[in-house]
Amino acid sequence: MENSKIIIAYLIYLPIVIALTIYVSKMLFKNGKLFMIDIFKGKEDIALATNKLFEIGFYLINIGWAMLILKITYQAQEGPTYQSIIEILSKKIGAFSIYLGVILFLNLYFFFRGRSKSRQSLKANTKVQLQ
Repeated sequence: MENSKIIIAYLIYLPIVIALTIYVSKMLFKNGKLFMIDIFKGKEDIALATNKLFEIGFYLINIGWAMLILKITYQAQEGPTYQSIIEILSKKIGAFSIYLGVILFLNLYFFFRGRSKSRQSLKANTKVQLQ
């Protein structure tokens, strides 16, 4: 009976973390496309290709991390109760959500940093051309 509860927990955990990863990725890279086009100075083909590569990397890193922390352990000798399974799942999914939020803000930081570097180089090129 204990193993069936753990398997049920895995069957709950996996779709949730995968769906969260897909949702965050779609929102980030749909909106990040504009930053990439700006960073690559309107070269849409390169910007979209780079954005897609970042999206694939985002999936690999986050789903990989979700798999690494998949293992569910419990302390009770009689096996996990439904209450303990729910508590374990809430901690795992909550921690993964926080991790995903940190990764999201890290990506946003890199988008903004790339955009500011792109604008700085554009300003420097404009000054050189004016002289």
